[in-house]
Amino acid sequence: MGYFLLILSWGFFYFTHSFFASAKLKRILKVRWEQGFKSYRLLYSIVSTLLFLGIMIQSILIPPQNFLPQKPLLTYLGYMIATFGTILTVQSSKQIHLKEFLGLKSEPKSQKLITSGLYGKMRHPLYLGLLMIFLGFVLVSAQYTALVHFFCLVVYLPFGIYFEEKNLVDQYGDAYLNYQKNVPMLFPTWSKKKRA
Repeated sequence: MGYFLLILSWGFFYFTHSFFASAKLKRILKVRWEQGFKSYRLLYSIVSTLLFLGIMIQSILIPPQNFLPQKPLLTYLGYMIATFGTILTVQSSKQIHLKEFLGLKSEPKSQKLITSGLYGKMRHPLYLGLLMIFLGFVLVSAQYTALVHFFCLVVYLPFGIYFEEKNLVDQYGDAYLNYQKNVPMLFPTWSKKKRA
């Protein structure tokens, strides 16, 4: 029962994430809540953080149960994958304005599409970093709760990326469509391909 509730909690978390990040909702709120809209991203970040902490507390309360025996090699591999995922997440976060992303600072009216650095090799380095962190956690802990976390992320990502990219096409138009054609979604390319 605990795992089922955990899956439902992740489902609710990911649904709210996609819903509140949608361009359509932002346009509606901008018109109806003009002055308060500046606080929207900060409020959304606080709610997301609280929901995430709730999921973590919920998973701690589930009695630990291993789905495979812990082996030193798997543990080492898990730490390596999670470390690379963390590095990828931190490095790609440096290219975005974190204060604006969290809502601590208002977003400029016209933001430039980031296509350099890691974003020149893949469109969603943050998501790849998260996948690696969650996978590393699965291998290190070898517990069902970690497997549920990873499974829910893998199921959500195609939907999350689809809706996020719809928002980005809405925001950047042809520039993002061109970027989509030339840069892979999650798995990087290191070849020097000329962009049209």
